[in-house]
Amino acid sequence: MEMNNLELVSVKEVLIKRINSFKSTTLPDIISVEEPLEILLQYGPENQRILKNISVTMRTPGNDIQLAIGFLFTEGIISSYDNVKDAYHLETGCKIQKKNSIQIELKEDFVPHLMKAERNFYTTSSCGVCGKGSIEAIKTVSSFSFANKPKLNLSLETLYQMPQRLRIAQSDFAATGGIHACGLFSADGELILSHEDVGRHNALDKLIGSALAANLLPLNKHILILSGRASFELIQKAAMSGISVVAAIGAPSSLAVELAIEFNITLLGFLKEDRVNIYNSSDTVSIETHQE
Repeated sequence: MEMNNLELVSVKEVLIKRINSFKSTTLPDIISVEEPLEILLQYGPENQRILKNISVTMRTPGNDIQLAIGFLFTEGIISSYDNVKDAYHLETGCKIQKKNSIQIELKEDFVPHLMKAERNFYTTSSCGVCGKGSIEAIKTVSSFSFANKPKLNLSLETLYQMPQRLRIAQSDFAATGGIHACGLFSADGELILSHEDVGRHNALDKLIGSALAANLLPLNKHILILSGRASFELIQKAAMSGISVVAAIGAPSSLAVELAIEFNITLLGFLKEDRVNIYNSSDTVSIETHQE
């Protein structure tokens, strides 16, 4: 199956008034586009197919198929890219809806794990945990979560370079200054995948969906860099894909730290050009430091 994404607009130009001191100037500005994406799931035997609305999420248009498949995987609804038969944008007669509906068709012999997703699937660009039935409902166990992880030796010099390398790859952020990003790096600092979105959880679903399609999972030899803070749901998604190291430019939440401990993930925060905080050290990752 090919991931044929349509050309969708991720940024737009608007006229603004910019005030410097007491002087007002009218000029164009670039902002990030935010639109809803409806994810529909079709599954069941050939003569008894079921079509179910799974989610509506606010996202930046682009890489919608990767987002949808990554979402299904990180929520535990599918367990492999091989479960997917087809994925495509739905054509609608409503101009307002644009290309804002994705249908994922599962193979006839696969039964989706819908009971694992015990929540009202409405998320927003600012909070991917809205509507969760309980904290336990999002501790979905992946076959990669507790798999044997290889030993990783990371140098601080390499880690310190990753935020800038991700920033260089953020084309939409460079234009708007208002969008999240995540990047998947090798242990030697090579940027393998990166995605952007107004929703930090959507950006990560896009990245994991791309990695799933490329047969890269488990991502236990990689470092995930987050352009903002590290939330509970981002660590949950990282755990689902087997990621060993998560480093955020911002701060982690208390639940993010607790989940990193539970899933043996090395969690770093406030990663800058010359500093980083270690909130959890896993037994498979070594970062060379000099103790003061």
